[in-house]
Amino acid sequence: MESSTILELGRSAITLTLTLALPILLVAMVIGFLVGLFQALTQIQEQTLAFVPKVIVVLLVLSLMMPWMLGVMTTFTQEVIRAIPGTVIP
Repeated sequence: MESSTILELGRSAITLTLTLALPILLVAMVIGFLVGLFQALTQIQEQTLAFVPKVIVVLLVLSLMMPWMLGVMTTFTQEVIRAIPGTVIP
């Protein structure tokens, strides 16, 4: 197995991980910013006010995006499994 194949597989795995995690992280960041802004404007410093909305929205986004995420991961796994004979036996 060549090092370029391993590097390409690692790059693809990292790209896939970022692609799947980015929408959830962006939503959490936006909600965190909005809640922080609300807290700064109203001077309410309740810890659960920052935590609960993020959890609810992240779970909602995760449940809505799960079919797409599962499809992307399944396609990647199938491609890796199909490439095994070509990488092990030159």
